[in-house]
Amino acid sequence: MSTPVGPYSPILRAGDWVVISGQIGLVPGATPPTLADGVTAQLRQLLNNARTLLATEGVEFDDVVKTTLFLTDMNDFAACNEVWVEEFATHRPTRSAIAVAALPLGALVEVEMWAYRSTT
Repeated sequence: MSTPVGPYSPILRAGDWVVISGQIGLVPGATPPTLADGVTAQLRQLLNNARTLLATEGVEFDDVVKTTLFLTDMNDFAACNEVWVEEFATHRPTRSAIAVAALPLGALVEVEMWAYRSTT
């Protein structure tokens, strides 16, 4: 799991809800912090990082109900959708896609997630 690049918690549980801060495609263990190469590689890496974070709270991708996808170039939307379909094969959480001017460390894509898993 990558170290956060700012003063925030990468994941928090609030009752039955688990929220992941925006993830970028950081390669775990790389020093200095290194991004995967290209938008689809970054998306795959950040989704792997998110999967690892969710597991720390006993949560899986099937528990994810809301996502927000941030792109620095909306021309990458179709390519990201292809990766999304691979990663969320049968379960499709809700999603918003937002174009942004820039992301931390020059990332091309970022995703935040909300998951629900009952603790009772």
